[in-house]
Amino acid sequence: MSLFDPTVLILLALAGVSVFAGNHTVAAAMVALIVIRLSPLALYFPWLQKNGLNIGIFLLMIAVMVPIASGQIAALDLLKSFTEWKSVAAIAVGIFVAWLGGRGVTVLSAQPGVVAGLMVGTILGVAFFRGVPVGPLIAAGLLSLLLGKS
Repeated sequence: MSLFDPTVLILLALAGVSVFAGNHTVAAAMVALIVIRLSPLALYFPWLQKNGLNIGIFLLMIAVMVPIASGQIAALDLLKSFTEWKSVAAIAVGIFVAWLGGRGVTVLSAQPGVVAGLMVGTILGVAFFRGVPVGPLIAAGLLSLLLGKS
C-alpha cells in the first residue's frame, strides 16, 4: 500500500460527511474500516465481507425483538395486531420491506459497485433532507425495482 491511499481518503470523507450529518454510527464504521485497512487486520476483509451482513442482521433482529423478549410487548398485544387495520397494514409493509431487503442483498452481491452510491445517497439524505439512515439494503431493493433485477 502506498503512502497515498485513495480508499482511506474516501472512507475518511464518508466519515466526515457522516459526522456532519449526525450519523455517528456510519462515521464510527468508516473509522473502524480505516483502522482495519491500515493494520494487519486487513487480511480479515474477505471474512468480514462474507459474514458481516449476517452478523449485522443477527444483531438488528436481537435489538428489534427485545420488546417482545423482555415482555414490554405482551403476547396478547402481539396477537391483537392481527385484528386492527393499522397493525395489519404494518405487517404488510413489513413484509414488503423485508422482500425489498432481500432484493437489495441480491443487487449488492451482483453489483458491488452500487454500494458507494447507495452509501453516499443515504448520507446526503440524512445530511440535507432530514432523513433517517434506513440502510443500503432497502435502498438497493428499491434500486433493483428501477433496474428490473430480481
